[in-house]
Amino acid sequence: MFKRQTLKKWGFAIVGLIAFISFIALGNWQLERRTWKLDLIQRVEERVHAQAEAAPSRESWANITKAHDEYRKVFLTGSYVPNQDALVVAATEHGSGYWVLTPFKTQDNSVVYINRGFITQGVKASSPPAGQQQVIGLLRLSEPKGSVLRDNDPSANRWYSRDTQALATKHNIVAAPFFIDIEKSALDNSRPLGENQQHPIGGLTIINFHNSHLVYAITWYGLAAMVVVAGLIVIREERGKS
Repeated sequence: MFKRQTLKKWGFAIVGLIAFISFIALGNWQLERRTWKLDLIQRVEERVHAQAEAAPSRESWANITKAHDEYRKVFLTGSYVPNQDALVVAATEHGSGYWVLTPFKTQDNSVVYINRGFITQGVKASSPPAGQQQVIGLLRLSEPKGSVLRDNDPSANRWYSRDTQALATKHNIVAAPFFIDIEKSALDNSRPLGENQQHPIGGLTIINFHNSHLVYAITWYGLAAMVVVAGLIVIREERGKS
């Protein structure tokens, strides 16, 4: 009986020690993640406010990564492909409506989708400018498979995320694995052309990184502290019995 009680005590002690070490490790990991996230936020802020640089060429498309390239401020020179607009369901500060994505053929004959901006429901987007253009905006990676709630339906031309590869397949073209969120134009692009037509509103990119790592770290450290407190209570009770 005594041996069984001793083994039981050692079993609880070992489980408690493992739990304590695990909670401390998880807390440390969350602090490391927080440091990484803060560094990422700083780098993105620097990219957004930096001078625009040339968008990645076709040769470098395969090397584009989220950590290194997303939200870079870039420019492209070329021309819009007419009559190829795709409307992607969106919700912005202007209400519910659509992003207007238009393929853009660059000087080296590559195609990059440009998010020309937002239009409200019930209106038609104005046609893209004709002739050679230079667009400036933020590089965004393709959003495959659809949104959290709805899948893209290319056959019905219903789009819930900015999936450039699915759009390219729909339009029988080869396009970059990213799109450009065009910056707000010097033109008052929020001015409607008429009751049934609207200039897309650019410059609506929201840069928001979820950063609750410190809260998570405190939670894990708190659980580790609870393990210590529970252990001390057990030790005190055992001493009281002896």
